[in-house]
Amino acid sequence: MRIAFLSDIHANLPALEAVLADIDHRQPDAVYCLGDLVSYAPWPNEVIALIRQHRIPTIMGNHDDELSRLTDGQALPNVPPDSKKWAGAQSLAFTHDILGEEERVFLGKLPRHIRLEFMTAHGRSDLLMVHGSPTSPTEYLLEERAEEEMQTILDRAGADLLLFGHSHLPYHRRLTAQTPDQPLYRHAINTGSVGKPKDGDPRAGYVLIEWEADEPRIEMIRVAYDVERAAQAIEQSPLPDEFADRLRRAY
Repeated sequence: MRIAFLSDIHANLPALEAVLADIDHRQPDAVYCLGDLVSYAPWPNEVIALIRQHRIPTIMGNHDDELSRLTDGQALPNVPPDSKKWAGAQSLAFTHDILGEEERVFLGKLPRHIRLEFMTAHGRSDLLMVHGSPTSPTEYLLEERAEEEMQTILDRAGADLLLFGHSHLPYHRRLTAQTPDQPLYRHAINTGSVGKPKDGDPRAGYVLIEWEADEPRIEMIRVAYDVERAAQAIEQSPLPDEFADRLRRAY
């Protein structure tokens, strides 16, 4: 069984197209998306359409949640240009303005979590997909979290494999099982970002997991795409040019 997991597309259509082409080439048995389809680039409707066209089960990211709850005529944040939050506020206003009503409804109906169960040589193994963390779509589960704390997070979530995004910083941590009834190892996996990487590598990222006899094999995949096409489209839109620079330099 091979499953692809992607997250944080952020309206970057060229990046999503490249990732889906790579996934089609590898032919996994299933594909899941961990949210944040919108914001920061000019193709929110097209990204949603492509996800729906490919029938990819998707959970709700924090940007999906926020945009789904905005209504026409609702006041948007008035953020001064010298604020660190100004660029994000501009992205929110732009995306709110162009997001289709059908697409907004789709975002608002996305689930918060998706759980899968597998049987391995060591018994049952539970996989939980979230956007940020099991308790909040805006919480960052960064790689430097203490192992004891990460174990507690997996315990409370009832997960042996925890898949998440949100930080746009991909990593895989293998945690030693704490009790005999758990699989030999537990896994915390940040899928990285399809459309807005922040780890210095501008290539789109996703994760491919293959279940073997005892332990899952986790592959962190990077895919080259036309970054300039996306960056220039941002510069030609009302979005802040800062977002184009972030795509080119992946920060």
